[in-house]
Amino acid sequence: MRRIVFYVSDGTGITAATIGHSVLTQFDVREFDSMRLPFVDSPEKARAAAARIRHEGEQRKLRPIVVNTVVDPELTRLLADCGALMLDVFAPFIAPLEQELGVKRQSRVGHAHGMINFADYETRINATNYTLTHDDGVDLNYADADLILVGVSRSGKTPTCLYLALHFGVKAANYPLTPDDLDRQELPKTLVAHRQKLFALTIDPQRLQQVRESRKPGSQYATLAQCQKEVAAAEKLIRREHLPMLSTTHTSIEEIGSKVMQTLGIDRQLF
Repeated sequence: MRRIVFYVSDGTGITAATIGHSVLTQFDVREFDSMRLPFVDSPEKARAAAARIRHEGEQRKLRPIVVNTVVDPELTRLLADCGALMLDVFAPFIAPLEQELGVKRQSRVGHAHGMINFADYETRINATNYTLTHDDGVDLNYADADLILVGVSRSGKTPTCLYLALHFGVKAANYPLTPDDLDRQELPKTLVAHRQKLFALTIDPQRLQQVRESRKPGSQYATLAQCQKEVAAAEKLIRREHLPMLSTTHTSIEEIGSKVMQTLGIDRQLF
């Protein structure tokens, strides 16, 4: 049986899952199942979560792992009754900060995901709306874009743009290189005018074939030959135009986004 990892939180559980996944990737053990338990914000929910975790451990005969971002110490105590390995994300930081700041923590449930800065929140929303309207070459007016991702269809442009908009408030547009662009081996004039904003994504043809096959099974678009042809032509064009390029084959969205921003000199911090 595979070992199960629970990401438990009094909020969405996104922080627990992000940190937990990052830590687990440091170990050469891939046999994990994961489950997120969000909004565990009352004693009743904590007891129910503990019972569920304990049951999974008994069924699998393997001790579960819990990555916990619940801030209320009493709820954490109830969760600990599950018998799992408990990894409290906040615990290592609380005591040193209390000593340094000279004040005790306030266990505010859900406060970590509160909308603290309305200006930052509005920046994210505006950037997301921009990205959605400038996805896949729908709107070719790039005057307000912070960056433009280019690449063949299904190379990871859209999820990267949305990540950059949601997390950093970056107005990220993307343009799919069409067969006509690849045949001409020229960038469209709309892109040439914004060359300093361009960043290219590429992908291994076999991986691209898998992605396209799941979207359009049995189509010419998804054949390995078509993927190989498009990727080869796209990389040739990208090198010819001297654009920065990154392969998304084995790279996470977070890493892609960070490398794109660093390469283009975009320094954006939102909290």
